[in-house]
Amino acid sequence: MSDMRKTLLNAIVLATAGFAGVTFQTSAEPPVLGYTDTPMLPSGKWHVHDPDRPKPPVVTSGATFSHGASAPSDAIVLFDGTDFSKWEGVKGAPQWVIHEDYMEVKPQTGDIHTKEKFGDFQLHLEFAEPTKVEGDSQHRGNSGVFLQGIYEVQVLDCYNNATYPDGQCGALYGQSPPLVNACKKPGQWQTYDIFFEAARWDENHNLVRPASATVIQNGLLIHHKQPLLGPTGHKILAHYDKELPATGPIELQEHEGNAVRFRNIWIRPIQEDEKP
Repeated sequence: MSDMRKTLLNAIVLATAGFAGVTFQTSAEPPVLGYTDTPMLPSGKWHVHDPDRPKPPVVTSGATFSHGASAPSDAIVLFDGTDFSKWEGVKGAPQWVIHEDYMEVKPQTGDIHTKEKFGDFQLHLEFAEPTKVEGDSQHRGNSGVFLQGIYEVQVLDCYNNATYPDGQCGALYGQSPPLVNACKKPGQWQTYDIFFEAARWDENHNLVRPASATVIQNGLLIHHKQPLLGPTGHKILAHYDKELPATGPIELQEHEGNAVRFRNIWIRPIQEDEKP
């Protein structure tokens, strides 16, 4: 083969050396790495889904953090690997599948959400991206955890996968990138520990405090009391245009049939600290 072909082959071998046991299949279409025709964020520096926004640095987490964490005595177990009794789908009972101790997204069945609704809470869940890597950017292992059913913490395979920073794994989608890229290799279990405070309105229905989230991924802090601009949307500037309900469900997203897995999901409703 030519020297050029040898150089290309060597580059491919080096780029994939760390992915033993992982099968790759990239999209025939070029990946969407961001948009510049979207609204500006309040900082005035970046568009929503701006491809030029600084990318979070990659930080390798420890082997485990809260993996397999047992639910505390005051927690509500939302999924223990046995059934969907705490969940609903778009047409009644969820159509996702259960294997061993985890649930897996089933294509064309829609999102699922908890029957119970929550205000402020601590949420623990574990997820794994498909071992067979297909697609690029937002088309690789895409899902999401929606807090109160409206604020998305992105789930995406961002292990050596470029995408727009406010859409990568761990992002408060369309608003805030994670502080670091804490992603593990495809197929490995990862953890989210999320601490959420709901938005507050006064008696005149004026917003007095936006919702906020603290998120830990695989033991690394990726958001710290980060205010949310409003309910999540795609290519829009999130905002609060009306008073929202005080509580809402936990929702897991089915996105284009990506076979993301979830396990060990529990939640602790928390009360706001008493004011002095």
